[in-house]
Amino acid sequence: MATAFIIVILSLLGLCALGIALYLAKPRPYRSPKSVVNSYDSWTDDGILEFYWGEHIHLGYYGSPPQRKDFLDAKVDFVHEMLRWAGLDRLAPGAAVLDVGCGIGGSSRILARDYGLDVTGVTISPRQVARARELSPPGLPLRFQVDDAMALSFPDASFDAVWSVEAGPHMPDKAVFARELLRVLKPGGLLAVADWNQRDDRRVPLRRWERAVMRQLLDQWSHPAFSSIEGFTELMEATGLVAGRVIAEDWTQATLPSWLDSIWQGVLRPEGLLRFGPKGFVKSMREVPTFALMRIAFGSGLCRFGMFRATRGAGRGPRGALDH
Repeated sequence: MATAFIIVILSLLGLCALGIALYLAKPRPYRSPKSVVNSYDSWTDDGILEFYWGEHIHLGYYGSPPQRKDFLDAKVDFVHEMLRWAGLDRLAPGAAVLDVGCGIGGSSRILARDYGLDVTGVTISPRQVARARELSPPGLPLRFQVDDAMALSFPDASFDAVWSVEAGPHMPDKAVFARELLRVLKPGGLLAVADWNQRDDRRVPLRRWERAVMRQLLDQWSHPAFSSIEGFTELMEATGLVAGRVIAEDWTQATLPSWLDSIWQGVLRPEGLLRFGPKGFVKSMREVPTFALMRIAFGSGLCRFGMFRATRGAGRGPRGALDH
């Protein structure tokens, strides 16, 4: 019995070492939008991310100060908290909402099912669109399609609200991303964005170790760059499409437990090893160093979780976006 136990432990340690070796040897840097497509298609097809993270591929909300919560419940709570914070709970049933970077549709389903909103979810990943449709029950005012957030296919002033969670780090030009989010909003429409952000290095330059950590965070999950909360706020206001000011808040502490909870999922749910086998275990271990680095980055102030809300104004903006 003791010998068998030792063999199992050594095997698991070997698989862990293999996962870390893959992490170091095969980064997934952003080279083009296709890099993002390939990453999310792969994560969707193997099912591992969905198994451990559920239908919400984003962080959870644990309160301020943070409270102990179930990891998957915290993700659902995040959607409701963000919706109330941004004022989307005051929209009339049937209001048209665009979910930019919808993933496999977790937020979109809550917006449509619990609040009666008419939701269009878009993602650059065809496999995510297919999975979102599979997970969505019939009868909801909900649809999904492949689209590029850098050049949305919708006319100006198409939606009463635009919603986006953790999509910004994949955008190569944050100014274009900001403008597209606001362009498709009707005058008076609401914008709600949640994103991972880097500390504003115009104020406090990154130290050497911070640059090394950021390089890994960019290269492992196909991110071209992180914006800062201050920088993205400025970009949205510079479009000339915002009524008044952009409201930004830092939700780092309220979301911080998500990173360690992500790692603990593998321990708390060992059935994943049986479901996905040694290959799946190695793929899971390959992500652990990035989760750990994210915890270090967000815990140290190198990264911040930014929340943004704004109202679309009646202006044309500096490039002449038309109001309808």
